[in-house]
Amino acid sequence: MFRDNLAIVNHKIAAALALRQTAKITGDKVTLVAVTKNHPPLVVTEALEAGLADVGENRVQEAKNKKELLPAGGIWHLLGHLQTNKIKQAVELFDIIESVDSAKVLMHIEHEAAKLNKLQRVLLQINLTREEQKSGLSEEDYQLLRTQLASYPHVRVEGLMVIAKATDKPEETRPTFARGYQLFCQLQEQLGSATCTTLSMGMTHDYWIAIEEGANSVRLGTALFGARDYSIK
Repeated sequence: MFRDNLAIVNHKIAAALALRQTAKITGDKVTLVAVTKNHPPLVVTEALEAGLADVGENRVQEAKNKKELLPAGGIWHLLGHLQTNKIKQAVELFDIIESVDSAKVLMHIEHEAAKLNKLQRVLLQINLTREEQKSGLSEEDYQLLRTQLASYPHVRVEGLMVIAKATDKPEETRPTFARGYQLFCQLQEQLGSATCTTLSMGMTHDYWIAIEEGANSVRLGTALFGARDYSIK
């Protein structure tokens, strides 16, 4: 099932890239982050063996449990909201933290990365839909924070992460992704294209729209692995 699903996803990614009219700044390749939340460790092995280098988890503890059972390998992304009491573990476990949603979180990441003498790769998560149940910086708070990035020498901001509103009409997500691309271009102009490389937008229900609007990283779980098993923690 996974191999068939991956072939379908790759086909849709290629079709979306062919339809893209703008977004040249993000290039013509898309990183597929295999989201293994609420799936057994075996799916991580499947993904890596299929050539997907990037693995995404929403919870620190679930990633820790899986990594203890698996051989070293893969580039691990934290995608879910990060509580301050989990930041130490997150910096130890993850290559990339995509869900930096406040200056406070960034400050704590800086503190923990400094103790490890680590340059922690992160993305800034922006809540463009202003939904209260979603994490993320408001656009106003993001604009302020991006002027302060030099204050975090142990953090490497590599781009942005955006989540669109959940809808059964994927076309409705397009304005959100288009705005995400505009903000990414702004950040890339500030930080340089060698540093600011990643625009993470799009999940199972809307990833092809995100790619058409400029995403060069998408986060897919159900599209690859089927329904989640919520008994897995």
